[in-house]
Amino acid sequence: MHLNRITSAGRRRARDLAARARLSTHRLAAYRPRSELVLPVTDVPRAAVPAVDAHNHLGRWLTGGHAWLVPDVGALLARMDELNIAAMVNLDGLPGDLEANLDRYDRAHPGRFATFAHVEWRRVAQGPAGVAAMVGQVEAAARAGAAGLKVWKDLGLLVRDAGGALVRPHDPRLSDVFEAAGEAGLPVLVHVGDPPAFFRPVDRHNERLEELTRHPDWSWYGTGVPTHPELQDAFDALVGAHPGTTFIGAHVAGWAENLQWVSDALDRHPNLVVDTGARLAELGRQPRAAAALVARHPDRVLWGSDSFPFDTDAVRRWFRVLETADEAFDYGPEPDQGRWTVSGLDLDADQLAALYSGNARRVVPALRG
Repeated sequence: MHLNRITSAGRRRARDLAARARLSTHRLAAYRPRSELVLPVTDVPRAAVPAVDAHNHLGRWLTGGHAWLVPDVGALLARMDELNIAAMVNLDGLPGDLEANLDRYDRAHPGRFATFAHVEWRRVAQGPAGVAAMVGQVEAAARAGAAGLKVWKDLGLLVRDAGGALVRPHDPRLSDVFEAAGEAGLPVLVHVGDPPAFFRPVDRHNERLEELTRHPDWSWYGTGVPTHPELQDAFDALVGAHPGTTFIGAHVAGWAENLQWVSDALDRHPNLVVDTGARLAELGRQPRAAAALVARHPDRVLWGSDSFPFDTDAVRRWFRVLETADEAFDYGPEPDQGRWTVSGLDLDADQLAALYSGNARRVVPALRG
């Protein structure tokens, strides 16, 4: 009997060692588990109401000025109609390229596109004359028909003044620029910082380790830039300093991982709204908290896909997340951000009408017609 127990234990140990040996041959990077959950799958081919995609890129900015992200505007319009997307905000109106974007989209297809302009923040290094030049860019953009002003994350992470110091969004030297946008009736969409994981050590504790391993240049850790909370505080101070200017906090105001902070910011600042651009994975993994944010601020959240080049399947995943109660499904074809699934927010008809369309048309005057 004792010998049998020893032999049985030995066999178990041998099986365990063999299993460990097999496991050691599999790299985690190639691990793609298939869920065994059996759950309903709801197909949502079109938005529940004619929608406004309040955050997208159609121009030449993200190709370094070499090519349009949308080579065929007619084909894009056909896909928009198929998805029940009535209009789209284009955030690529750089100085020198704004008129080309307006001609290609807004003027050629009235009511379907609204292009936001940029200014050259590097001019802050030129002192008051540089700030005056940026104010002039805002005023010229408004006269040309731009629908808003886009502020990218370079303000806070890359732009430096004449002394070499990083310039944060709430820097008082930039006050006249944001005041000019408010006076011109241009909403200001601000992309502040990056996801908090991008500011943390790229180690086994970082939930976006695989993404940062593929894109090591996306990590800000150890580069001497402000911390994620410091950038969020700068954004909060910026919005508070300009109550006459409407601000759109891009990517759920930069902190989709902390919806309580976002909700508190919306409570503090009646001139602030947020868009959902590129944050499906974050919102969908906390569906109750995300739905609660919309319920508390039904008139302050704008849907934006940030899907570029425009991807029909990616946009339809947004519809499934917003409109259904489906659980634990993939947020993309690959777990490119983190190893989790998403679930539906199951928003009601009134919430969807506001989030998909009503809020954007109220906030962006160019879309009201």
